Amino acid sequence: MALAKNTICIWYDTQAEEAANFYARTFPDTEVTGVYRAPSDNPSTSAGAVLTVEFTVMGIPCIGLNGGPTFKHSEAFSMQIATEDQEETDRYWNAIVGNGGEESMCGWCKDKWGISWQITPRVLGEAMQKGGEPAKRAFEAMMSMKKIDVAKIEAAVRGS
Repeated sequence: MALAKNTICIWYDTQAEEAANFYARTFPDTEVTGVYRAPSDNPSTSAGAVLTVEFTVMGIPCIGLNGGPTFKHSEAFSMQIATEDQEETDRYWNAIVGNGGEESMCGWCKDKWGISWQITPRVLGEAMQKGGEPAKRAFEAMMSMKKIDVAKIEAAVRGS
């Protein structure tokens, strides 16, 4: 596959291939498109070890780089997945958290490799776009949640 003009590069210690395969099993329109091995020893890998992995996440091109333990992930970077309903929200959230990840607040969670994900039902974004009191109520409801509860956001928008 030809490298896209703009590609997200995600640094892993040594688990880029494992992570990419997990994403491919978890999200639609996601696939591993290339696995490349180091041609020689380098500071992060030995000759022949997986150095980079090309993959997509829901159509977005990514490269996983096995760069070693020098740099750590933070919430300053996250993948945001817009979901259609509670079932889809639950499916992605549970897959990430249930595979060694961890819950955070307001629809955020981390996978076991330290990548932050925002699993965000569209109803929440739509509430924010409305502005005014419906947005305020939806925002306040979200602030008390870990995984987003679609029914509670809808109730907050209605004011009930």
